[in-house]
Amino acid sequence: MYKLSDIKVIRGNRAILDVPNLSIPTDKFTVILGHNGSGKSTMMSLLSGQQTPEQGQITLNGQSVSEYKSKELAKAVAFLPQKLPNSAGLTVQELVKLGRFPWRGALGRWKEEDYQIIDNAMQRTKIDGFANTLADELSGGERQRAWISMLLAQQSPLLLLDEPTSALDIQHQYQLMELLFELNHDNQYGVVAILHDLNLALRYADHIIALKQGQIAFAGDAQLLEDEQRLSDLYQTPIKLLDHPQSNSAQATKVAIVCP
Repeated sequence: MYKLSDIKVIRGNRAILDVPNLSIPTDKFTVILGHNGSGKSTMMSLLSGQQTPEQGQITLNGQSVSEYKSKELAKAVAFLPQKLPNSAGLTVQELVKLGRFPWRGALGRWKEEDYQIIDNAMQRTKIDGFANTLADELSGGERQRAWISMLLAQQSPLLLLDEPTSALDIQHQYQLMELLFELNHDNQYGVVAILHDLNLALRYADHIIALKQGQIAFAGDAQLLEDEQRLSDLYQTPIKLLDHPQSNSAQATKVAIVCP
């Protein structure tokens, strides 16, 4: 469980994130929603330890995030930023191998189990057929799966992803969300992801946090957000909810449409 207490992040004499109190489950599929500039990426930076607030405290499983050593935090949390780091010259296998760094370091002795973990991670994301392909030569969806393979090789129980679907076409968006859903529901990985697509959130999330102008507009069970007035207020535009055509699916309940 993440707990945020009295959090303020200040930029230019303005609080871009102001969270008096918030709990985020680390065993569910949590989606963070909100307009551009609402504070989503700032919150993700705090959760991943990339940034510290000007005020307040963030704890993960009872320990302040700022007190974790870098390798300890990497063993607890695997983070995928929106802008992927440079992977020029790396094959997919070499990229995924980087996920073992928190466990072996730069000079540590590699064991057979490390290579098995790497192979399993690539198989889990169905990217093993590209093991010897340069990561930069993959399509957008394949590249995203390669990076998630690296997160899995890291063997952290919690995956943090900042807008993982933003550069993907519709087909690959849903393929990626299906993968994350399976990792959470079948393999017990916690997932916290920033999304822009409300319908992806309604279809896959168990828990939703909605930010508006740096403050919490909603936090709770995803089904509780299936309220037309609440969604219309959040997005400042009329939104209607329709029954999803696969309403018997555990993943699907409602579809949101904009009705200006």
